[in-house]
Amino acid sequence: MVSAYVRSGRFHDAINCFYLFLLTSGVRPDSYSFPSVLKACGNLVDGKKMHCWVLKLGFEWDVFVAASLVHMYSRFGFLSAARKLFNNMPVRDMGSWNAMISGFCQNGNAAEALEVLDEMRLEGVKMDPVTVSSLLAVCSQSDDSLSGMLIHLYVIKHGLECDLFVSNALINMYAKFGSLGNAQRVFDQMEVRDVVSWNSIIAAYEQNDNPIIALGLFNKMQLIEIQPDLLTAVSLASIVAQLSDCQSGRSVHGFIVRRGWLMEDVVIGNAIVDMYAKLGAIDSARTVFEGLPVKDAISWNSLITGYAQNGLASEAIEVYRMMEEHKEIIPNQGTWVSILPAYSHVGALQQGMRIHGRVIKNSLYLDVFVGTCLVDMYGKCGRLDDALSLFYHIPRMSSVPWNAVISCLGIHGHGEKALKIFNEMLVEGVKPDHVTFVSLLSACSHSGLVDEGQWCFRMMQEEYGIKPSLKHYGCMVDLLGRAGRLEMAYNFIKNMPIQPDASVWGALLGACRIHGNYELSTFASDRLFEVEPENVGYYVLLSNIYANVGKWEDLDKVRSLARNRGLRKTPGWSSIEVNNKVDVFYTGNQTHPKCEEIYNELKVLTTKMKSLGYIPDLSFVLQDVEDDEKEHILTSHSERLAIAFGIISTPLKSTIRIFKNLRVCGDCHNATKFISRITEREIIVRDSNRFHHFKDGICSCGDYW
Repeated sequence: MVSAYVRSGRFHDAINCFYLFLLTSGVRPDSYSFPSVLKACGNLVDGKKMHCWVLKLGFEWDVFVAASLVHMYSRFGFLSAARKLFNNMPVRDMGSWNAMISGFCQNGNAAEALEVLDEMRLEGVKMDPVTVSSLLAVCSQSDDSLSGMLIHLYVIKHGLECDLFVSNALINMYAKFGSLGNAQRVFDQMEVRDVVSWNSIIAAYEQNDNPIIALGLFNKMQLIEIQPDLLTAVSLASIVAQLSDCQSGRSVHGFIVRRGWLMEDVVIGNAIVDMYAKLGAIDSARTVFEGLPVKDAISWNSLITGYAQNGLASEAIEVYRMMEEHKEIIPNQGTWVSILPAYSHVGALQQGMRIHGRVIKNSLYLDVFVGTCLVDMYGKCGRLDDALSLFYHIPRMSSVPWNAVISCLGIHGHGEKALKIFNEMLVEGVKPDHVTFVSLLSACSHSGLVDEGQWCFRMMQEEYGIKPSLKHYGCMVDLLGRAGRLEMAYNFIKNMPIQPDASVWGALLGACRIHGNYELSTFASDRLFEVEPENVGYYVLLSNIYANVGKWEDLDKVRSLARNRGLRKTPGWSSIEVNNKVDVFYTGNQTHPKCEEIYNELKVLTTKMKSLGYIPDLSFVLQDVEDDEKEHILTSHSERLAIAFGIISTPLKSTIRIFKNLRVCGDCHNATKFISRITEREIIVRDSNRFHHFKDGICSCGDYW
């Protein structure tokens, strides 16, 4: 009866039935009673009670009971007790060895699992399919490809490759190593395949960014009438997200709803939320999320990440606040990795520091992904020294934290320091990847290090065999263009082996704006409107160029073209965090509670600035209006409103941090230098391109941005 309850998943009933057996039947349990009931234990307390009964009735050294106890303690992560029981067993069968190895594997203890394997070999016990499957899983977790391949050799030598479970485990292992060729070979050699086999090979390609082949395998699976299960659907959701196929996404959603899986398992619900978020359909993601009958931490993390990745940082922060209200949901590593980029985006330093405190309590700051997000958060909130200090305390074996700190140094204009950190990275034996070189080239671009940037571009290809992507080409055009080498930048584009995209032409157009090249800007904009006609930012950029040279008719044509295509300029905003609250200002904002005080402060500042030689640069106003009106428009730019609010809301001479979604305009840049001198404050402004540290009338960018 106990066994029947366990097989039916009615574990609570199994425990109650066992106690009735003990207390009312007058019959003594035997060695077959305990293995079943130990499986039913839902927590360590129940498990320990059963262990007491095992001791009381003298079954501790029965091989089946002892193995079940080892398995039970391993399941709850109580490995010291499991190991002690295992070591004291007078006789061990294959199930005992597998229970101990599986226990270490399930808890990610690869070294201990391999130690038990060595003991097993010394005693002359051969691995069976269960042992092999457990060990292959732990090789994947610990990224131990050598041990995994040695186990594969053992499998071939002992004729275990025909075992279905072993072959499935091999496919999963090779997928984790990114060795798709080996995974495919194992799959092709299988004489019998079940739905797990198909799921494994589909997931192998899906998880290694090869969605087209993954989708083809799914279609083959349907042709031979293998019925997909819930895990197939999870992979499918990821595949259509990678392919940016919204229509197929809705089909997958409908397929899942028809089978009732959305109500059965939170995993598939989380996958659909994640799919819609990656497709940019964040409202659909929110709808699915709200309809989930059960939500776990991953559900909340998926929605937070979705908002953050779609540029909706404020909404991501709001969802995190809602998550905090559900006390039963415990934030985890994924939560911090989801929310910290949102805080970075809006510059919510105080809130990010609060997360840092929580992470320290949970000892998660040593996690490479959490630590990297914290480095990124401090760097993007203007606290570069804190970012560097933290960087040297987190694990640095992979390129991920190095990329983050190089990127932070770049946006602060410290190109030479970024190159120095890159050299440290090479000395420590960490291999750079394509992201490293994007960060490096960007850092060189912000600092005008043309020769160094060209050296990095060559090194990437010649020494590391990294084929340049459009991002690398875009960075190179930006590097040459910012430095005024427009002809060289244009020739570089003409000689590219791949078709330039909007980022490449956009970099050239931006350089034309900086250096006032009207003719080349017209050519670049024509190419831009061919490849990405829906990006309103490029119309604004071209409008700026025409306004600077007084081409008002051309400016009107560009505006009409944008209007006819239904495009609207992204409104500029600037944010500032004061007393743990983020205030957002839009250009010409009149709704803030301290609006009158802000404009009075700006009037006083403007008078003082003019006495020191400030002359408003009216060329940054795109409207063809009178000069007085142009000056008023400049004064009410969002960054100036935020700075004035910071001045009246914070202690004298304290640092002010401003975050702006667009590039800071030239006149505001000049005005902020004067304001830093008048108020004796450091004013840190992060715009869409980089950081500007204003102090004593000087900007850290050296007017090169």
